[in-house]
Amino acid sequence: QVQLVESGGGLVQAGGSLTLSCVASRSTSGINGMGWYRQAPGNERELVASTTSTGSTNYGDSVKGRFTISRDNAKNTLYLSMNSLKPEDTGVYYCNAYRILDFLRNQRHNYWGQGTQVTVSS
Repeated sequence: QVQLVESGGGLVQAGGSLTLSCVASRSTSGINGMGWYRQAPGNERELVASTTSTGSTNYGDSVKGRFTISRDNAKNTLYLSMNSLKPEDTGVYYCNAYRILDFLRNQRHNYWGQGTQVTVSS
């Protein structure tokens, strides 16, 4: 079992920056990937950025070039550096970690944090 705790959210003006952190309760060895998702009111949860245990990264189209995901395995911590923030980046940001249960069937066991609110004012 892995508990994930996010921090770093807040209120920022458009064009500003924030860095989110996600601390895992134990070593993330055995975790195949981690990422950040966000959910705005009335919208579905969407992928913001993810990284795998091999170091590959993936970003949602709307954040490419502005957000950077990184991971410090020694600190069991995942980061999301957000620059040039826009009002449409507003939402609750959730940290995710997953273990692959069945690769061929794309079955995963997901762990989720409680979320941290990011609000970008215009």
